[in-house]
Amino acid sequence: SISFFKLARLQKDIEDKTSPEFQRQAWEALRKSINGLVNKVNVANIKNLVEELFQENLVRGQGLFVRAIIRAQMASPGFTHVFAALVSVINSKLPQIGDLLIRRVILQFRRAYKRNDKIVTTAAIKFMAHLVNQKVVSELLALHVATLLLERVTDDSIEVCVSFMQEVGQMLEELSPSGSVAIYERFRNILHEGEIDRRVQYVIEGLFEVRRKKYSDFPGLVEELDLVDEEDQVTHEVDLLDDTIKGEESLNIFKAQPPEEYAADEAKWKHISADILGLQEEGAGSDDSSTDSEEEEAEQAADEKATQKILDFTEQDLVNLRRSIYLVIQSSLHYEECVHKILKLNIADGQEREVCTMLIDCCAMDKMFNRFFALQAERLCRLVPLYQEHFSALFDQQFATVHRLETNKLRNIGKFFAHLLYTDALSWSIVAQVRITEETTTSSSRIFIKVIFQELSEQWGIKKLVGRLKDPEAQPFIQGLFPTDHPKNMRFAINFFTAIGFGVLTED
Repeated sequence: SISFFKLARLQKDIEDKTSPEFQRQAWEALRKSINGLVNKVNVANIKNLVEELFQENLVRGQGLFVRAIIRAQMASPGFTHVFAALVSVINSKLPQIGDLLIRRVILQFRRAYKRNDKIVTTAAIKFMAHLVNQKVVSELLALHVATLLLERVTDDSIEVCVSFMQEVGQMLEELSPSGSVAIYERFRNILHEGEIDRRVQYVIEGLFEVRRKKYSDFPGLVEELDLVDEEDQVTHEVDLLDDTIKGEESLNIFKAQPPEEYAADEAKWKHISADILGLQEEGAGSDDSSTDSEEEEAEQAADEKATQKILDFTEQDLVNLRRSIYLVIQSSLHYEECVHKILKLNIADGQEREVCTMLIDCCAMDKMFNRFFALQAERLCRLVPLYQEHFSALFDQQFATVHRLETNKLRNIGKFFAHLLYTDALSWSIVAQVRITEETTTSSSRIFIKVIFQELSEQWGIKKLVGRLKDPEAQPFIQGLFPTDHPKNMRFAINFFTAIGFGVLTED
């Protein structure tokens, strides 16, 4: 009987539209709805999704919305331009949300920058860059960020600043040409000082090339996401280093209101929401009337195509495929069994590279080199020649980024590719891009080559290794390993191979 009365009282509370229990349920529903809509947004559906968002109480849920946007952007930095466009539309109607978001992104950047967290810093500055592109925040913030990153020069700070300038550079040259020139001048001075790693110098030179091409590969604002008229835009000015900035995290937490206040807030939001949606409908009528018929035709065509093929823009299929490959690799006792299972997976054309990447990653993660992964790669190359092309391409990629690897991972990956070479699963063509000169190698890449040659020598013996290198078929591909174009390069290569115990390879 007690439980019956409790249930009756609870039911009564929920039926009362202003009771704390009802408010809590409404808050939970609001949180789920905002999270669902934010995680669903893409270029194609953003206009419809904005209308759905304005039907939710964004004034009460502003903390929830900002938290959802920041989390989604951090998880998918590739969609930053879409999230920034969404914020731009919301900000044009409810500027307090745009202001809160900028403050939280700045605080996130400051925390990550202080603890040298490169991944979070890069994601945060990318968000700030696109908020500048959408004119949600003043370009002064972009200039301040770039100046801060170039103030204390390290390899990481320069790389982060280069990626920032790639994203925001086009808009910065339009809004603040003199500021943009000053930043590029600082980059030029850093290059001339020559105190940074050669790899980072190449990164800066790449940025100058992007600028020379007028940011054609990094547009500031794509046409489909230019959704707010200039007169409707609200641009905030926030100081990057302002100590008084607060993230107002309490806005993320439910707080019950007195019944009269809650009812008044609900009525006020209904009025604001109707006002916003009414304005949007008027705007849509005047701006989009000429394209309505075209959009309808496009939608019909899309509906017809949808019955034939569904495109996954969330990359969920790719994530699922990687998970399946990983589970197959980890659950197999023998490499042949594993390869058999992999080939039976539903791998679409073009996704074979994911299998190769997963094998290399799994091999790299082990504390000691495990031949199990290399044997799988070897068998895949023999059974399906297409895998040879993918492993060859991945060798180039690994060699280019080998400086980012820890020593243990570097050694494992070196032995992985050495296995594919000495079993003839891959030919010497994979080393065609390698040049052993002072300018084109780093200490990491030289260790990588050393590991490969030591492993080949262990498996073949030095006599067979010399014989294989003298093979006429190998000659065109190993020119870079033993350069003869300049005495300085020849001397460097001879010294390198002598130092690692393979002087005999340079005798001819």
